[in-house]
Amino acid sequence: MIAKTEEDFNGLKEIGGICGAIRDVLVQSTKPGITTKEIDEIAKELFEKAGAQSAPKGEYNFPGYTCISVNEEVAHGIPGDRIIQEGDLVNIDVSGSKNGYFADTGISFVVGEGHIMLQKICDVAKEAFDAGLAKVKPGAKTSNLGKSVHNVAKRHGLTVIKNLTGHGVGRAIHEAPDHIFNYYSRWDDEILKEGMVIAFEPFISTFEEEVFQVEDDDWTFFTEESMVAQYEHTIIVTKEGPIITTL
Repeated sequence: MIAKTEEDFNGLKEIGGICGAIRDVLVQSTKPGITTKEIDEIAKELFEKAGAQSAPKGEYNFPGYTCISVNEEVAHGIPGDRIIQEGDLVNIDVSGSKNGYFADTGISFVVGEGHIMLQKICDVAKEAFDAGLAKVKPGAKTSNLGKSVHNVAKRHGLTVIKNLTGHGVGRAIHEAPDHIFNYYSRWDDEILKEGMVIAFEPFISTFEEEVFQVEDDDWTFFTEESMVAQYEHTIIVTKEGPIITTL
């Protein structure tokens, strides 16, 4: 989407604020003993209270209002009976719509304290996001974002997931540009335009660079032996600087 009018900016900021607020409440609610389904039910109530809709459920008939992934689950985890434990690496991804505008945001975090390596991955994901964000301006290439993400990961002895990417968003949950890679690729040279709306989401991994799905799960992405952290916001590209709608 290219945001052009005041209505566009206001609509994008409204749904971005809703999704960001839901994300924060779910993170605060994620304690040992709670199930991922119970966390998702909180999101359902908050979407309804805000007059907004869950994008994965509304657009794709996903079996949950949010995606909640734990440990070996990297993305699109289905809320269910899994009980959160101390030391779990959890990713909560919230996307929604209101009045025809969409936003997408996610964060990985560690349940509890003292889990140094897992916390490092989460911190590096945020650092990688900030490095890519600094490249967001009209006329820049999306490959600049991916190069910045990968450079941050390598500096910390980590790598990136290459088959999960950012994307355009705004009037639908997934729009052009179809991919914003987390590494440099000359095939990822989409030019960022004034008003373009993107979901930028670095995935930082301890070892593996690809995720996979198992036969009986058409949604969840897994790793075999790596831990992965994501950090995602919806951004409007402007010449005055990027606007993050999902803070």
